[in-house]
Amino acid sequence: MRIRLIVLATLCGVTLGTAPTGPDEPWPDTTGRRFLAFDTSGDGTAVEVVGDLATSRRIAVLVPGTDNTLATFDRGLDGVTHRAPAVQARVLYGAAHRREPRTAVVAWLGYDPPEGFGPAALRWDRAEDGAAALVDFVADLCRRRPAASVVVVGHSYGALVAGLAAARLDGCVTDLVALGAPGMGAPHVDDLGTSARVWQATAADDWIRRVPAVRLAGFGHGTAPATPSFGARPLPTDGVAGHDGYLLPGSGTLDALADLVAGGPAGSVTQAMAVAR
Repeated sequence: MRIRLIVLATLCGVTLGTAPTGPDEPWPDTTGRRFLAFDTSGDGTAVEVVGDLATSRRIAVLVPGTDNTLATFDRGLDGVTHRAPAVQARVLYGAAHRREPRTAVVAWLGYDPPEGFGPAALRWDRAEDGAAALVDFVADLCRRRPAASVVVVGHSYGALVAGLAAARLDGCVTDLVALGAPGMGAPHVDDLGTSARVWQATAADDWIRRVPAVRLAGFGHGTAPATPSFGARPLPTDGVAGHDGYLLPGSGTLDALADLVAGGPAGSVTQAMAVAR
């Protein structure tokens, strides 16, 4: 099995000069991009930075959900580009950077998400492994950028990863955001064990709403963040269609999230909450 692992010496971002791609390697082209990690073993992992970490004051870390692999990092699940972590990071960066130029976004496929909707997707094993890796990554990020504020954004199963990591995340994490999430591994935001604000967005027609909000015999993810009793702050979902449209240009969720990531005035976030209600 051919394995290539690239780990950069600094989180401040180094441009890779060669691309590990070819006819038999359907991996992202790394030319001119900043990767903190890139591993083609198994389903592969990748951690890419969009923006300049060396000067950033506001950083978002995007954690994708089930079925994401290195092969779909650029092209997206089923070839739908707006589902691709690399594309979503660029869209969020563009929206946040217009508000605060000293912003960076990290597409963090630093774990092995479950495939499909089988038993692995209903259990926490992969999420627990991902949470441990996320905690380590964020700790290093905050150590290198102590003056920066970090927003962790989990989509679908990625929100479970963020939830299980919440109590151990560095204090530089100001906000946790769950997009289309089945659960965050806790019955209430207070049980996450974090001082960070917790937000959620779940579109009216997102199929995740039909997933039972239970935890039984090691299966299920518990209370859905969209459930009012969970206590998460709502973000607007106007213009969002289905499970994968939260970070599409023009969506209310993207606009509100960009405000949040950029550290916009309190009024913009309060207005977002009002719209969501």
